[in-house]
Amino acid sequence: MAHGEGDPGVFTATALPGDPRLLPTVTNAFLGTRVFRDILHAAGVYSGAAGDTHRADVPSPLGLRMAAPGAHCPAQSFTLDTWTGTFSHTIQCPGYTATHQLYAHHSLVHLMAFSITVRRLDSSTHPVTVQLQSLFVPQSQDLDLTPGPGFQGAHYIYGQTLVPEVEGGPRPTVHMLWTPIPQSLTLGGEERERCWEFLAAVAGSEEEAKRSYSAGLALVAAGSLHRSHIRAWAALRRGCSVELDGPPALRQALHGCLYYLLSAVPPQDSPGVPFHGISPGGLSNGTRGEDYWGHVFWDQDTWVFPNILLLYPAAARAVLQYRLRTLEGARRNAQEQGYEGAKFPWESAATGREVCPEEIYGAQEIHVSGDVLMAFEQYYCTTQDQQLFREDGGWELVEAVAQYWCSRMEWSEEEQLYHIRGTSAVGMGWKAEVWRVLNFAAALARDLLLPVPEEWEDRARKIKVPFDEERKYHPEYDGYSPGEPVKQADVVLLGFPLMHPMSAEVRRNDLEMYEPVTDPAGPAMTWSMFAVGWLELKELQRARSQLQKCFSNITEPFKVWVENSDGSGAVNFLTGMGGFLQVILFGFTGFRITRSGLLFDPAFPDDITKLNISGVSYLGNKLGVTITREETRMEVTETCWDPPASALEAVLESGQRFPLREGQSISFPTAPGWIQRSPGRTP
Repeated sequence: MAHGEGDPGVFTATALPGDPRLLPTVTNAFLGTRVFRDILHAAGVYSGAAGDTHRADVPSPLGLRMAAPGAHCPAQSFTLDTWTGTFSHTIQCPGYTATHQLYAHHSLVHLMAFSITVRRLDSSTHPVTVQLQSLFVPQSQDLDLTPGPGFQGAHYIYGQTLVPEVEGGPRPTVHMLWTPIPQSLTLGGEERERCWEFLAAVAGSEEEAKRSYSAGLALVAAGSLHRSHIRAWAALRRGCSVELDGPPALRQALHGCLYYLLSAVPPQDSPGVPFHGISPGGLSNGTRGEDYWGHVFWDQDTWVFPNILLLYPAAARAVLQYRLRTLEGARRNAQEQGYEGAKFPWESAATGREVCPEEIYGAQEIHVSGDVLMAFEQYYCTTQDQQLFREDGGWELVEAVAQYWCSRMEWSEEEQLYHIRGTSAVGMGWKAEVWRVLNFAAALARDLLLPVPEEWEDRARKIKVPFDEERKYHPEYDGYSPGEPVKQADVVLLGFPLMHPMSAEVRRNDLEMYEPVTDPAGPAMTWSMFAVGWLELKELQRARSQLQKCFSNITEPFKVWVENSDGSGAVNFLTGMGGFLQVILFGFTGFRITRSGLLFDPAFPDDITKLNISGVSYLGNKLGVTITREETRMEVTETCWDPPASALEAVLESGQRFPLREGQSISFPTAPGWIQRSPGRTP
């Protein structure tokens, strides 16, 4: 589409928000900063021991402001272009414009860059000077930095974090090269336009920092640095395109969520760069004392991961590999608490050890291990990537988490059921999650031709999931009285994403019970799950009203989410964005990931007329899916050959079958059905 005025993917303002936390972020898989800020963060670089672990502040030469000397209140604009992954600031003065562009290079992940472009608007020949106001000082409260010899015109500093996460553990090293920044830039009298480009390369080794800086210089010399970033970013956006015909605010929110979430995942051509997880506020945030200090929570696995998996399974695999790399730390957590297997931490950094500042939460918030395993299950069902489980450690993680849950159970002779012991913090949803992940562990063992421990299925069958037979609903916990307030979505997660077996009557009762008593000021992702529930039941206006509540967490003008509607908590709250995007990708489509197929059952409110998703990934195929109330259209647009993708077909509940072949579009009246392997056919 053409991008310009009125474009839902371009956010422009003439003034910045008063709260600097609400400024937009520019981020790639390894580097991130908030615009105009004098620090940046590098993935996996934490300083501080245990509960004091936080993202190390790296001094940023990118946080400058541009000003016109002597100009009396020049016209200004600030733009975040989600199509190009670029932030820009433009000032317009009599006779010229000056534009400052900032971006984190999407394919050269160790590189960030900005440019200043000055262009004459008249025939004058006097010099034009623009001031650059910078707070940059090459020092850090978290790094012991030392100046090194210059390199290809760049300044150079390097150093280690001050305190390791665990005693005797590694202290990450940071190497940074950057283009020296003058106090002003001048367009000569004979020049009509000029662009100055500035680079900052940050890496864990001197060699990588120099390689990235040199690559950036070569692209600058060729006049294609920004263009190469735009190409890489545009390729990702095309492959993960989600468009809908509906209210402008909803379309803008959708593009904002896609920008911030896709900024957090690795690019398609960087398999050698380890991924370090997704924290609630993203890589740009997480300095000491803010945004949960950059720690990784269950938010990554439950709220963000399903969207990435559906659109970009290679990035989803990288998220799982972060959990695999931290498995040994999770084993230590379980061992120290007297349990078997692996307990993933409530708050995770680089090692997988618990880094939650409040010890009680680290001890009691145990459902994250189930969340991690559920992400592995969703990935397996969507990709059938057996290599991850046979060769890359996936089975060892699944087995360890299953062992952990079994070791936490105690038998009730009175009820003839198992309870989770040692905590009161496992809510209703997470008891059902234990049932689900133990069944997955057993099924995966069979697929891998491994012995299935008898206790896994026995305990899955006999774990207590409270249910009120009289009122036909799921109590939040034993002893819950209807009407008691709850903080956030819990029981409603039984229907989605847990897909716990229940009738439509029970699903409705759960929604009716908890919607009015859920804290209206609770975390942003809550209302998304109520919206998905009402969409399941085809209560379209009730779904719309719940989705509308999310907008109180979206700030203007750059669509930065806040955790709580009063502005407190994390900012750039990717968790809330993940929940919102799940309404569109799983609620409006009815997509459900199961072992036998990808279910669909579309429904959306009256103010939405069409949904188009260009890159649904399933069993090695990319599908384009377009849904209106009257018709659903599907087409395999891309097929993987290494390993070979499964041939697919769409099957409606009515029994109609439609082979899905690459390049051939099928359509049928919008109705429930599923996508599955096509028996006896190769792609």
